[in-house]
Amino acid sequence: MAAVRVALVGCGNIAAQYARTIAAEPDLELVGGTDVVPGRAAELVARFGGTDYPTLDSLLGDDGIDTVVNLTAPKAHAEVTAQCLEAGKHVHTEKPLALRYEEARELAELAVRQDVRLSCAPATLLGEAQQTAWKLVREGALGTVRAVYADANWGRIETWHPSPQGLYGVGPLVDVGIYPIAILTAIFGPVRRVHAYCAMLEPDRVTLTGTPFSLETPDFNVALLELEAGVVVRLTATFWVRAGRQVGLELHGDDASLHLASWLEFDSQLDLSVDGKEYAPVPLVRAPYRGVHWGRALVDLAEAIAEGRPHRASADHAVHVVEVLNAVARSTRDETAVAVASGFQPPTPMEWSS
Repeated sequence: MAAVRVALVGCGNIAAQYARTIAAEPDLELVGGTDVVPGRAAELVARFGGTDYPTLDSLLGDDGIDTVVNLTAPKAHAEVTAQCLEAGKHVHTEKPLALRYEEARELAELAVRQDVRLSCAPATLLGEAQQTAWKLVREGALGTVRAVYADANWGRIETWHPSPQGLYGVGPLVDVGIYPIAILTAIFGPVRRVHAYCAMLEPDRVTLTGTPFSLETPDFNVALLELEAGVVVRLTATFWVRAGRQVGLELHGDDASLHLASWLEFDSQLDLSVDGKEYAPVPLVRAPYRGVHWGRALVDLAEAIAEGRPHRASADHAVHVVEVLNAVARSTRDETAVAVASGFQPPTPMEWSS
């Protein structure tokens, strides 16, 4: 197939990682980017090639662009994605799809009306380690899985992130807790009920440049997710506790337990235990990509469009994840269990993992 022409909206912290993986893929072509901060897009295209579009409107007016990648701040995701869909572009957006379930559902419906595709991160389920874990579950290596421990302990991000205020604004559940939610719902199906708790462990922070700022969103979240399949998930997401020894995903079944050290990295360590004491490494289904292939969902989207099949990082799944995030927030606020109603068609495993 002809290379799919891709443009980036938002050229901040994560854009270079996307650009690098896009440039390395023969089926993708990076044609440029735009950013509201002067100079960011120019710096990106100077490194990776393409056009520095002065505005979003000018980018969307380029008929040569097939797919837009939305890398703006989380609070801008819904508005920017809507503009791109209305312009007739396929969209892959960074997580979350939107901050409110109603907005997320409207975006999914807009994509259908416009007859374009809407794809959403996180898509680390497409990694070799994650696909291997899913294959073991499908093949019954763990027996019936009944409980999962998921840890997104991301530490104090102001110690490395150049502009952490935006991520602190949405909080750790939305920024990193979303990864285990997306993986586990893809594997086991939708969440049906949520119980949650949150706290503000350290409300006053300082940026790398010495600028103090205060948090308005809790930096510590714990949620119990009851899945339709009967699996119970304990999820912790925090911007204070460092990874330590509690990292990744632990899947516990009747016959065995599986530990995925990282829900992010495609080459994560994967270990299996049949007695809960001794763990042995599990070989991955194929040689993994080292780290995170940020463009893999874009490759899948391009191939899905060419083949006329559903893409794996679907809009409906992303909508469900947003409803789960909103349910956690309501459960925390109201100190009660909250039901989750939406559903989605589960993705299929990667061909090389099936």
